[in-house]
Amino acid sequence: MKHSLILTGDINLLGVSDPAVPFARIGGELRSADLVFSNLECCFYEPGTERSVEDEGFYATLKSAEALKLGGVHAVGNANNVNYGAPAIRSSLKALDAVGVPHTGAGNNREEARRPIILERGGIRYGFMQRTSVYWSHGHEATDDYPGVATVKAHTAYRPRVEELKTLTRPGMPPEVVTWADPEALSRFRDDVADLRRRVDFLVASNHWGLDHEVLDYQREIGRAAIDAGADLVMGHGPHHPLGIELYKDKPIFYSLGSFSFETGHRARKHPDWIGLMVRLALDGGALQRAAFSFVRHNEKNETIARPLAGEQDDLRHMREMSERFGTSLKPSGDQVVVWSKS
Repeated sequence: MKHSLILTGDINLLGVSDPAVPFARIGGELRSADLVFSNLECCFYEPGTERSVEDEGFYATLKSAEALKLGGVHAVGNANNVNYGAPAIRSSLKALDAVGVPHTGAGNNREEARRPIILERGGIRYGFMQRTSVYWSHGHEATDDYPGVATVKAHTAYRPRVEELKTLTRPGMPPEVVTWADPEALSRFRDDVADLRRRVDFLVASNHWGLDHEVLDYQREIGRAAIDAGADLVMGHGPHHPLGIELYKDKPIFYSLGSFSFETGHRARKHPDWIGLMVRLALDGGALQRAAFSFVRHNEKNETIARPLAGEQDDLRHMREMSERFGTSLKPSGDQVVVWSKS
């Protein structure tokens, strides 16, 4: 049984008044896929009180949730830094349920937040789970009896570069930044992946993480742990731009898919023309046959549009450079870029 899957980066519907707009130009392509899974980077919540743009919270209207259904998004992960606050999370979960879009990564308690999505197509079971390593340190992680997000904690340390002469002789030399996944959290994550592996034919581990343009040590640690535990593909997001792609044990780790539909961000700032990847997977009997991506941006109307590869040569060059650091070769094919194909 052959199926097509599409994976996308961040969808943030803050400021969307007409749910038909964001995916008007690309919805046909999404709807033609057997499954579409995205990172939802907003809450469907209307607090009813005046809010400053300085206040944290990507709060989209309840009506804007319809954009997901209209656009052909089948399921979302919502473990990330902007799915924050018990009232907002409760409201967002209800809105997703109301439009019939399954979700994973946030819940009314820890058990709900960690619960994966399993969707069946033609007898093949597809599993999706999402965790975040980017979250607020107080009151954001789901607990046994309180709403929040599912997490994989990571740590940061600063190591003086004592092997460099300048460190010994010049005050103010910056240290090396070292990151790692919390061992207990990583062990629990491995167990969750392994448990889902036993119940599905194809498993996507989705992770919110990262900072700026480099892949940090903890991201590689978590991504590889997901593959070791049974994931078939790792889908990363967090930086609002694409990062390199690693083939680990011949399975893709997309360290960041960038933005898919994201116009308005922190402090009501508009972000025109942010770039992202739309990942296209071809499967047969639950086994991956081909993984490729195309570039997307949004136009002045906030419509997501697929970009011709000829117009994104600078970003393609950058993607190739980043991926080559992991030993991954990217091969253009028309307006798509092939990451992996069955030989």
